[in-house]
Amino acid sequence: MKRLRGCLKWLLLIWGSFTLVITIALGVFISYQLTITNRDKDDLASPDDVRFVLNWCGFGDNRIERVIHSHISARSFTGDHLDAFAIKVSKMDEVELESKTNNFEKRWYRCDQLPPMLAEAIKFVDGWHHEIPWFPGGSELRSSNFYVSVWSVYFHGDRPTAADLIFVRPSDQMVFYFGGKT
Repeated sequence: MKRLRGCLKWLLLIWGSFTLVITIALGVFISYQLTITNRDKDDLASPDDVRFVLNWCGFGDNRIERVIHSHISARSFTGDHLDAFAIKVSKMDEVELESKTNNFEKRWYRCDQLPPMLAEAIKFVDGWHHEIPWFPGGSELRSSNFYVSVWSVYFHGDRPTAADLIFVRPSDQMVFYFGGKT
């Protein structure tokens, strides 16, 4: 019986030590991820980083010429973030945007003819303009020069709290992505 107690004592001591080391390592890793590496990144995105934008809206990533601007914010513990890109593409025309659907059955809305809930989402985007001054502002976005495709918009009541929107300006073949959550 004493031998069993001695073995159990050592087994629990080893298990406790192992658990302590793992807990400390996990704590250091999480702290490192939430502090040192969790910083805003401006104008560092490559075409590979933004290809999802053109794939989401059905254009295909083979149109990307270059990424003009980018902002990838740090992530808060609750997931609050702001990601935005300005992408120059090789081709785009209004005929393609004005057809009711494209490859993924996504509809493009001309920004001067928005349904009310989508107009609220544009106001949400405009509220972030101070962090991304290169991104088109609210009055510019609500003009006939822009089209928008909605990937997702989340509302709390009638107020948007998160959105993933893709804007295009066919006149100069620019695509703008906004992904934000408050």
